[in-house]
Amino acid sequence: MGLPRIAIATGDPAGIGPEIALKAALAPQVKKICRPLLIGDRGALEAHANACGLEPDLRCVTRAADANWGDGALTLVERKQFKPGELHIGAIAAPHGEAALDSAKTAIDAALAGEVDAVVAAPHTESSIKLAGIEFDGYPTFVARCAGVSPEDAFLMLCFDSGGTEMRIAHATLHASLRRAIKLLTRDRVLNAIRSADSALRRMGIAHPRIAVSGLNPHAGEGGLFGDEEQAIIGPAIADAKKNDVDAEGPFGADTMFLKKGYDAFVVMIHDQGHIMAKTHAFSGAAALTLGTPVLFSSVAHGSALDIAGKNRADPGAIISAIERLAGASSTR
Repeated sequence: MGLPRIAIATGDPAGIGPEIALKAALAPQVKKICRPLLIGDRGALEAHANACGLEPDLRCVTRAADANWGDGALTLVERKQFKPGELHIGAIAAPHGEAALDSAKTAIDAALAGEVDAVVAAPHTESSIKLAGIEFDGYPTFVARCAGVSPEDAFLMLCFDSGGTEMRIAHATLHASLRRAIKLLTRDRVLNAIRSADSALRRMGIAHPRIAVSGLNPHAGEGGLFGDEEQAIIGPAIADAKKNDVDAEGPFGADTMFLKKGYDAFVVMIHDQGHIMAKTHAFSGAAALTLGTPVLFSSVAHGSALDIAGKNRADPGAIISAIERLAGASSTR
């Protein structure tokens, strides 16, 4: 078995996605740990390469199964997403949103077919996807739909370095209004989030994961003074997880939980409980791992940065970190 094959979907072609995808695929540290494969529109990639002074030796194929990493060329699964003059770097437009999801779906399909071992996606622009009229509320549910898994069973885990410690934060709910997120928090959903985090940690090579679980309310409800979700939903879900041999503890107050030592991951109830921590400590260095699907899939936690697209100012650090995590997880499968 050779190095893991990792598909890099190039994201929104109008943003920094193609630039950081190219920079990551060409990085020596990436080539040492995996066989990178780009997926996207050739014209868009070449436009970004020219703008950034990059000179990749691209070899185009029609499907991932035809990739050949033997001669040092950078393989691209070419998707014909644009007509001449249709791409406008730095702009919000429906074709850009369509292209981002087309690249991601092509990569996911390749993973489902066993043609690649994992997928990392460069950033998309939700406004462009909305203009395209495509229903999209984040990559976890998108990956789930592509894989034939219920969207309710897909979750997101943010991974980043915090002072030399690897932080991993899984979310029971994600891109939903606070009112809807509270309605979504059932005992089964919280249990599935905890179990998905445990499964992901084991795939990463952690034999006996320890997981801390947050409450929903201030001070985890303070014994029912500030809400009863902890007693009625979250606490019972943790007990269920323990019955399934998952080492989970809580619920803890989300404002102090991350100070606790000795845990391999934290499970939070709503988007901001985890994202504020991640974006405060690693705004451009967090990787977003999708849990609960058969595809090893990660995206980056930062956006498409339309304002600096095509200016050679984008840092590929986050996408390289995502690739490194996926390569490590792939090697333990």
